[in-house]
Order: sequence, then structure tokens, then C-alpha cells
Amino acid sequence: MKAFSLLFLRISTGLLLVIWGFVRVMAPDKGVGLSHKYYEGVGAASSIQLLWGVLLLIVGTLCIFGLFRRVSYPAQAVVLVGGAAAIWKYLLDPLGLYLMAPGTNQILFFPSLGMAAATIVLIAFRDDDRLSLDRWMARGPK
Repeated sequence: MKAFSLLFLRISTGLLLVIWGFVRVMAPDKGVGLSHKYYEGVGAASSIQLLWGVLLLIVGTLCIFGLFRRVSYPAQAVVLVGGAAAIWKYLLDPLGLYLMAPGTNQILFFPSLGMAAATIVLIAFRDDDRLSLDRWMARGPK
């Protein structure tokens, strides 16, 4: 059961990066808008959004398949935990009751906390992830 749970976490967290990477590659202007709205304009240039999208696609795909996990999982954690940290007000006050002005809350950001936790779980249980391609390739053909 643990192996399938880790596989599910790997696929779901990796897919999030793939989807966001795809959005940034196909429509960098959406990333620029998000950058201005939620991240104080950090990385708002279209070229940065395009590069960021490609990196998200690569890291997300590696995580989905369980490849280069010693590098891809921490890279995913930087993205997901860093992204959650950047929107901390929305996570601490998802209903907009005390940290934000009325109407500025965004309850749809709250799952970012769970995704950040999931990527930390993947790192913590990396050695128990028996269904990864890394593990399969280490065994070699039989």
C-alpha cells in the first residue's frame, strides 16, 4: 500500500508542475499576470516565464516517473514549498478574515499547503518508493 501511495503522490505533485509548466510555455502572459498579482512581479518577464515553464515541465516529468529522485524531489520541493511560502497569507487566512482586505482572499490556494506537504513526504520516504523508474533501473534486467 505504501508503494502505491507514494506513486500516487509522485504522479499528483508532478502533474501539478507539468500543468503549470505547460501553461507558462503555451501562454507566458498568464504567468506574467500571476507574477504581478501574487509574487510582487518577481520573474514577470515573458522569457523568464517561458524558461520557468520548461523547468517545471522537466522537473514534473522526472517526478512522475521517479527518475533522478535525489535531485528531482528536492527541486520539486523548492517549487512547491517555495510557492506555498510566497502565498503564506492566503494559507494562514484562506477565508480572508484577518490578514487581507475584504475580497482579496483566494480559497483555491489552500491546497498548495497539501502539495507542499506531499513533496516533503516524497523526500522522507524516497527509499520506500519501490515503483519508481530509478529503483527499477538500479535492479537491472533479470
